[in-house]
Amino acid sequence: MTNTSAFLAVDLGATSGRTVLATFDGEKLNLREWTRFKNPMIPMSGHLYWDLPALYNEILQALRKVAEADVELTSIGIDTWGVDFALFTSDGRLSSLPYCYRDPHTEGAIERFFERMSATEVYERTGIQFMEFNSLFQLDTLRRDGCVALQDADKILFIPDALSYLLTGKAVAESTIVSTSQLMDPRSGELDEALLEAVGLTREHFAPMVRPGTVVGRLTPQVQAYTGLGDVPVVAVAGHDTASAVISVPAEDENFAYLSCGTWSLLGIETPQPIITSESFRQNFTNEGGLDGTTRFLKNICGLWFFERCREEFTDAPVDVAELAALCEQSDYDGLINPDAPCFAHPDSMTQAIVDYCNRTGQEPPQQPADFCRCIFRSLSLRYRQVIEILRTMSPIDIKKLHVIGGGSLNRYLMQYAADATGLTVVSGPSEGTALGNALVQLRTAGGVSTLGEMRKVSAASVTPIIYEPHHTEAWKQAYEQFLLIQKKETNN
Repeated sequence: MTNTSAFLAVDLGATSGRTVLATFDGEKLNLREWTRFKNPMIPMSGHLYWDLPALYNEILQALRKVAEADVELTSIGIDTWGVDFALFTSDGRLSSLPYCYRDPHTEGAIERFFERMSATEVYERTGIQFMEFNSLFQLDTLRRDGCVALQDADKILFIPDALSYLLTGKAVAESTIVSTSQLMDPRSGELDEALLEAVGLTREHFAPMVRPGTVVGRLTPQVQAYTGLGDVPVVAVAGHDTASAVISVPAEDENFAYLSCGTWSLLGIETPQPIITSESFRQNFTNEGGLDGTTRFLKNICGLWFFERCREEFTDAPVDVAELAALCEQSDYDGLINPDAPCFAHPDSMTQAIVDYCNRTGQEPPQQPADFCRCIFRSLSLRYRQVIEILRTMSPIDIKKLHVIGGGSLNRYLMQYAADATGLTVVSGPSEGTALGNALVQLRTAGGVSTLGEMRKVSAASVTPIIYEPHHTEAWKQAYEQFLLIQKKETNN
């Protein structure tokens, strides 16, 4: 490597995407947002699709900008959301736009699949929580509906692998993104033949499995000519965005839980082996792939989705996100909600859904934006405590800290509440964990570091996390008892 090596991290989310230029000076990675663009769902012919060619073009434009800036690029890595995939014909053509996981065609897909294989068997084979949009149920739905593109597919590539394929002409199946599909055996790290057979597919429909850090290939001559770059390698980073984010946790040891905090909250631990038990099945915990064969044992929690949706409805409140969040300190409202209650999945009005929930559970509903903010942040924090307590019953590690990564780590009120509710020291940051983790894998592939521990030392040198210590523990203990009682009332109703 040169004294200053540059890596392009392509980080695609389900609403927007960006490219980040990461430069390594021998001690730390410096991140600079390079381009940003929207990633809208495309409604067409009664379905929702992703515009994969448009995303590919955005990557090409970012690469052209790199060439114009005369940046010597060491490598490129791509991470995206999970479960979705693209279908390619035998001559390498994209056969159709990829379906979006929010497309309603999978409604009822879980129950239909269970007619042929039980829930317990599927979980035993994969260790993955059940969600209707998992790749397993998407593929079964396409098969059931007679999807011509699936019938003609030579290769099924998950979104980051599909984009790498378009750049290099080389097809791989990166393990962390495949692990989200509910098609992979987490013990062997390979696709499960029985599940493939159940959806009418074979192993040959998928590319060879690779681990994070594998060089997929180099930019094709056509891409080189179009962008002005040379034969830059494309690295299969941890293709699932949460897997990339967890790599960036600046932990000093293994005794921590992590919280990837954004629209969704993903709370879990990093383990050397998957945890697949009757209790993890009952609690609907998931085992997803991590770096170096580790497992991300976690629970999905509905995150700042509440705050984002309520913010859209407030008419007399600050527009600035930080100012709006700060209103929670101007309220003494003590009502609580269960963030994972089904009524909050897709309500027409989130504020009304919260009011209705409070009325059903015998609580005074919130009135002002400050009340809603306080209710949301306190409820999320208490749900974090509940999930951590469940984790402790199954965890092989002693959870002593909570590392929070992602955009939600910038919300200092939520972070303090999380420390208060859980009784744990909360280490907040990096907020740009996904791009940083993406770049760290590229750095290791280039020889800049060797181990996950060294990668986390670079992460710690690259960011300045904020530490939150727990306060008012007795008051939060009482709030937790109230939270559990409200959940019981919810169930009884």
